[in-house]
Amino acid sequence: MVKVLISDKLSPRAKEIFEERGIEVDVNVGLEPAQLKEIIGQYDGLAIRSATTVTADLLESAENLKVVGRAGIGTDNVDKPAATQRGVVVMNTPFGNSITTAEHAVAMMMAVARQIPQANESTHQGKWEKSRFMGVELFNKTLGLIGSGNIGSIVADRAQGLKMKVVAFDPFLSPERAKEMGVKKVEMDELLSLADFITIHTPLTDGTRNMINKDTIAKMKDGVRIINCARGGIINEADLLEALNAGKVAGAALDVFEEEPAKSNPLFGNDKVVCTPHLGAASTEAQENVAIQVAEQMADYLLTGAVTNALNIPSVSAEDAPKLKPYMILAEQLGSFAGQLTESGIKGIRIEFEGQVAGLNTKPLVQAVLAGLLRPMTDCVNMVNAPVIARERSIDVAEVKNDRSSDYHTLIRLVVTTERMERSVSGTLFGGDKPRIVEIKGIGIEAELTKHMLYTTNQDKPGLIGELGTILAKAGANIATFHLGRAEEGGDALSLIQLDAPIDEAILKEIRDLPLVSQSKLLHF
Repeated sequence: MVKVLISDKLSPRAKEIFEERGIEVDVNVGLEPAQLKEIIGQYDGLAIRSATTVTADLLESAENLKVVGRAGIGTDNVDKPAATQRGVVVMNTPFGNSITTAEHAVAMMMAVARQIPQANESTHQGKWEKSRFMGVELFNKTLGLIGSGNIGSIVADRAQGLKMKVVAFDPFLSPERAKEMGVKKVEMDELLSLADFITIHTPLTDGTRNMINKDTIAKMKDGVRIINCARGGIINEADLLEALNAGKVAGAALDVFEEEPAKSNPLFGNDKVVCTPHLGAASTEAQENVAIQVAEQMADYLLTGAVTNALNIPSVSAEDAPKLKPYMILAEQLGSFAGQLTESGIKGIRIEFEGQVAGLNTKPLVQAVLAGLLRPMTDCVNMVNAPVIARERSIDVAEVKNDRSSDYHTLIRLVVTTERMERSVSGTLFGGDKPRIVEIKGIGIEAELTKHMLYTTNQDKPGLIGELGTILAKAGANIATFHLGRAEEGGDALSLIQLDAPIDEAILKEIRDLPLVSQSKLLHF
């Protein structure tokens, strides 16, 4: 039975969804790293928020783990390269808390513009300091968005409702999308020079760490106000404090910090800073949404193979998963066939999709081919980590799609280039869901790949089939099916023989020693 662990506090609805789908689920919140490591091997899935850290060390003990689901957007608490290397899918829920986080950013912008928290505290103390809390309007001000994805685009929409001008810096923002959003796309330096308010909506990466620092602050308008509800570490806090004290930055509103939980911070107590304890996604609606989404996504993957919002594998919708399933089997078999026959270094592969399959989502099929190809050569390979292993081995991967008509309504062809030769193998689906090999090295042959297959290449001369059958009969090896193909009369030929049980190396050697045989190998599928 599939088993999932919820290790962080999620809405009870997440547990209910897993159970409704027939998945066994344990809720164990607040585990120490050593405690989690001790039990993680029992589970196929791990559902987390921000409290649990999924490290490479933890993953070493997670021998059954197939998916980590993050209820929320940020996954910097998950070692994604290590997860990918181990073949573990990492998912998040990028849409469940987008509105809540965007609204919090707008609220923080208003709070820092009008000094609402400071005025609130002063008034509660019985003071009446109207002249002390002189704010600024948002109307007609310029808002600079750093990052214009799901959350940034919502903030832009809300800011335009407040009659603000919006400029955006985002390397992935197309001119068409900028026009659709009603924002002006600019480079970073131009944004810094134009913006009265700057709000950050980008993940924490090596490229964004300390993005806001003394050098970028120096390029900003005097009196700028900065809002960060994205990730701590994007702003260099020491440089921000210096700019606040110097008056260069008029105010900052921070929901995230370099170190969390932030029990102490040099910015705390500064009268120009509004702080909240990472509340961006903290609304009743958002917590319910992300819990439901992560449970549904993880259940879909574990039960049907559907992949949604994964960060290290192509997405496969629940609708597409059944359509792709027989193709996934075929793709992996083609890769496995070539991988088991390959005896020298692979330089590159080409995967050709013809006919009906060319119109499908072929990215998962490419990864299935790679997984099958590499499995005979390395341990612990699957669809998730196969592309990484291929890159590590400097294997070039090319994909070709062609919807032209051929002898088959749908066809996948794998061409493997090694240090010695080029080998091709093609397959199709019979009856819509039954994988079949239909061509090997340009020779037509129709065969189902089963558990024990004997593959031979030979010269097309009389007597070989009899000799081959005699050797197998003497060894007590029963032939289930026998498939033959040849390039031309008297030329190169091959056979695929389905056996009821494997044969030992001595029998294989006897077959290889036959004068007409050039290669013989036992294959397993």
